[in-house]
Amino acid sequence: MTSSKVLIGGKISLEEVLAVGRGHASVSIDPNAVDTIQEARAFVKSVVATPDASPVYGVNTGFGALAEVPVEHENLRQLQLNLIRSHACGVCDPLPEDVVRIMLLLRAQVLALGHSGVRLELIQRLVDFLELGIHPVIPSRGSVGASGDLAPLAHLALVLVGEGEATYKGARMSGAEVLKAVGLEPLRLEAKEGLSLINGTQALTAVGIAAHDRALNALRYANVVGAWSLEALLGTVTAFDARIQALRPHPGQARCATMLRTLLDGSEIMESHADCSKVQDPYSLRCMPQVHGAVFDALEHIGSVLEREVNSVTDNPLVFSGAEDTRSGGNFHGAPVAFALDYLAVVLTSLMSISERRIEQLVNPHLSAGLPPFLVQDTGLNSGFMIAQVSAASLVSEGKVLAHPASVDSIPSSANREDHVSMGMTASLKAYQTVEFLENVLGIETMCAAQGIDFRDPLKPGAILGEIHTTYREGVPFAAQDSVLAPWIEASAEWVREGRWREVAPNL
Repeated sequence: MTSSKVLIGGKISLEEVLAVGRGHASVSIDPNAVDTIQEARAFVKSVVATPDASPVYGVNTGFGALAEVPVEHENLRQLQLNLIRSHACGVCDPLPEDVVRIMLLLRAQVLALGHSGVRLELIQRLVDFLELGIHPVIPSRGSVGASGDLAPLAHLALVLVGEGEATYKGARMSGAEVLKAVGLEPLRLEAKEGLSLINGTQALTAVGIAAHDRALNALRYANVVGAWSLEALLGTVTAFDARIQALRPHPGQARCATMLRTLLDGSEIMESHADCSKVQDPYSLRCMPQVHGAVFDALEHIGSVLEREVNSVTDNPLVFSGAEDTRSGGNFHGAPVAFALDYLAVVLTSLMSISERRIEQLVNPHLSAGLPPFLVQDTGLNSGFMIAQVSAASLVSEGKVLAHPASVDSIPSSANREDHVSMGMTASLKAYQTVEFLENVLGIETMCAAQGIDFRDPLKPGAILGEIHTTYREGVPFAAQDSVLAPWIEASAEWVREGRWREVAPNL
């Protein structure tokens, strides 16, 4: 851990969330939040202390369609443990550890906002898991994104009580084993605490935040590789003129055009064909500010939705300790985030699509401004990057399938009590997968653009692009003849994901 610290119980930013997810920041409960947490807990205790108290959902009643079934006072603790056990129904591959860390943080944040009525020590235990590096094993599927991400959050909660599984120092072990390894006793859940651990959107939001962060990185890089491709294809910077952008004042468009002009500044390649007869470039080159820029604007909106959700209380019922009251509501419904993450998959698919069209321009001898067919010498004997474009096309096609919105679907659950759900976890997982596809398509474009630039030698691209090209070539060589391209594609996608190009151009 670094010395930076995130205080939960007040407003936190996406940057702080990501720092915790990466293990770059520690977490503490804001001292200013402690009184509110304890007041809400005191009210729940007062309800529990009254055997004939009025029904309070999830405190002295069953759950979901069983909300009207009373639970005897002596069974209230068992009720909470039963809830966690019965709801741990997740399936498929587990979520990555950075996403699990974000989930732990977001769940602690919701509880620390002081409207859940849980004990301070429960929130502290979630913080302890982050600080100790205990990461519950959480299956990625099983949530419909309403009534909370019930199954994923139940798997998180199981480890708190010494059940389920977690990873610790690289090893996967049972919840009981991991608690013993760090010297912690299993928590015994009190009234409402099981419910408060699983009611909320923290799984779908955590996946969405991770996807959004990777998308921002990929989008910034899309401008780099787009400029690279434009150079290789003997395109022009004319369409990026600031006067053109000013007549359509979308902020993302202006931002993208500025980046492109900066990257292309000082290009010998561009100067070499300044007086050619070509009037306009294809849309995949000429319209980068309009398309990439619109994605910038979309990601800014999506980020604002995610940050609001981070600082929202999504539990149910909610405790209003000042009024000594509880209210059942629907803040657990994932619709706001689900809509945003469906939007994310849509715009990233469009970004993938325009990148693939630039790849086609580079490999197609009828379009590539004199580059060798499929970017290799001795074509016929060599196939060059012919099938690299096919791989990109396959990813774009699957991305179009993933772009179908999950949030338009709803399958009622809990005996039709939960009769409209968000499918927000599906939306978040689709967006996360789409980002991975995008990174690979941009990696393939990088491989093709770099090959094209090498064929323009001795003419040099813009100064910044030239430095980026040199750095890229340290890991991926020029293809003089046919080679196995899969490792180069993987290395290129990793180049995109790691953002090594930012070492050359940190301010882009």
